[in-house]
Amino acid sequence: MTLPTTAAAWPEDPEPLAVSGAPVPEYGAGSLADLLPTLAAHQGVPGLTPSIPELTPADRNCVFLIDGLGWEQIRNHPDEAPYLSSLLHTSRGGTGRPITVGFPATTAASLASVGTGLAPGLHGLAGYTVRDPATGALMNQLRWKPYTDPRAWQPYPTVFQLAHAAGIHTAQVSSPIFEHTPLTQIALSGGTFHGRLGGEERIDFAAEQLGAADRSLIYTYYSEVDGMGHRYGVDSDAWRGQLMYVDRLVQRLAEQLPARSALYVTADHGMIDVPFDEESRIDFDEDWELRAGVALLGGEGRARHVYAVPGAAADVLTVWREVLGDRFWVASRAEAIEAGWFGPSVDERVIGRIGDVVAAACDDAVIIASVHEPNESAMVGMHGSMTPVEQLVPLIEVRP
Repeated sequence: MTLPTTAAAWPEDPEPLAVSGAPVPEYGAGSLADLLPTLAAHQGVPGLTPSIPELTPADRNCVFLIDGLGWEQIRNHPDEAPYLSSLLHTSRGGTGRPITVGFPATTAASLASVGTGLAPGLHGLAGYTVRDPATGALMNQLRWKPYTDPRAWQPYPTVFQLAHAAGIHTAQVSSPIFEHTPLTQIALSGGTFHGRLGGEERIDFAAEQLGAADRSLIYTYYSEVDGMGHRYGVDSDAWRGQLMYVDRLVQRLAEQLPARSALYVTADHGMIDVPFDEESRIDFDEDWELRAGVALLGGEGRARHVYAVPGAAADVLTVWREVLGDRFWVASRAEAIEAGWFGPSVDERVIGRIGDVVAAACDDAVIIASVHEPNESAMVGMHGSMTPVEQLVPLIEVRP
């Protein structure tokens, strides 16, 4: 099933117990993984396809990714984001439509999709935490713990590397703390990384880099909208303050665009506030039925990878479907792969990283683990699943 590209087109009454009822991201035509290949193909980088047909070429392209700023968050906060709101009609080549991020809707998977131009089933960062088939341990793909060889984990080249090899000026402008991380190495490397601490400094330098050559591909990133959402929720004053700030950053960058350039503002996921009650926050660590037969619990609250003890996968699938009722799409590994949740295809090396059971929330519920994941379990705002508030992100376009 193809994911609807407007919230209004979203099914009003999905069938969470039917895997076919889960709306699959728009891989291949309108997802985050399609953005950089489209821009770079228009710039003449060989071997890439312009997969988002609504976009038109520019010699100089800048992608500004705002962590955690979904389509619905902008639509619902026009007072805090007047500039971004005024540009929603430009999204996706002037169609006024969002794009989708991919499953799971989480930072590590989405940034890898952005940088490699591949869906999670190929680049392999298929969750916040996944089991490493080589060790049997959970691997945190955002923090890269426990450490494993980044190039073995994600062997494909990034679009930035391909563009740099084709003679295009490429650069990433982000916080200095990300320069040497494994996630940056495997997802966003190629050309030159420029670390800048302040938001305004980062924006000004990105504009400078954009105009530094006849053909350029520049990426810049801001994280604190997501940070405030996790800590305080997307209706908090702290989050609204960050939205107001990033709205000014986008306008600042737009006002500095050089000739023959295009600015694309997007995000890695949206976010939903989850109530602090037992009905909304299902505690795996306190639920003996959900724990039965489970060796490891991976993923995150709204997009769980469940790894069964040998021989128990079918029973775990049955129990999770019964316990979670109509609040989660619950699939076996084979069903999730066949349905295309992780993309049109899944590499052999990635299959074992996907849970024996995969559970994705379809309302405001979350599966926490209060003992084993105390920090994540205490978050207000969460993301990961295939609902519109998490999946749909802007692709706002500004040209000088």
